[in-house]
Amino acid sequence: MSLWDSYGLAGHELRSGSFSPDNRGRWYLNVVVKAQAKPTAATASVGIDLGLKEAAVASTGERIEGRFYRKLECQLGIAQRAKKKKRVKAIHAKIANQRKNLLHQFSTQLVKNNAAIFVGDVASAKLVKTKMAKSTLDAGWAMLKTMLEYKSHQAGVVFEVVGESYTTQTCSCCGAIPASSPKGRAGLGIREWTCSDCGAVHDRDVNAARNILAAGHRRLAVGISGV
Repeated sequence: MSLWDSYGLAGHELRSGSFSPDNRGRWYLNVVVKAQAKPTAATASVGIDLGLKEAAVASTGERIEGRFYRKLECQLGIAQRAKKKKRVKAIHAKIANQRKNLLHQFSTQLVKNNAAIFVGDVASAKLVKTKMAKSTLDAGWAMLKTMLEYKSHQAGVVFEVVGESYTTQTCSCCGAIPASSPKGRAGLGIREWTCSDCGAVHDRDVNAARNILAAGHRRLAVGISGV
């Protein structure tokens, strides 16, 4: 059996494999390869806030939009009403491929540029049982976490999931939970706010990501001191 080696597999040891179809009915060969891990040379660290409008926002300001499904929802609805099954499958496949591709790019860049990555512990399993189920599944949180975890492991990067309680409400500059911070359902639409205690101006999601980063540093400090 010969392989068209467009992915540079010749330099790796091939292991087990399997065949699987996509939503369009196309078949793919999946092969496990043994690859030598390349430790990162990066020294920075980053916090990641997971959301719905934007799937993930980093403490550095990098972000990835989460509404993959919404962009093609109109086209999908037209195809479904017209009962064009092949077209429906093609659109679903396109959505899945776009989501996977962007999450791969985002996670790869984060692992390449950082020595430690901290992600908020928001649980998609709980939200899929609410009215936000469609948006939660569309954001691909579980997929992103999985990518970050195995890529971090391969590169020798620290990966931790930390508590994100009050990360949106807490000012990442002074540490206070001011009266001006977004709270509850009424604050869901607030994307930028000013801390009434210290005057710092915050992007809602970047501020949360910075607080997640700080929580990650505190966890590492406790672990080091307990050695």
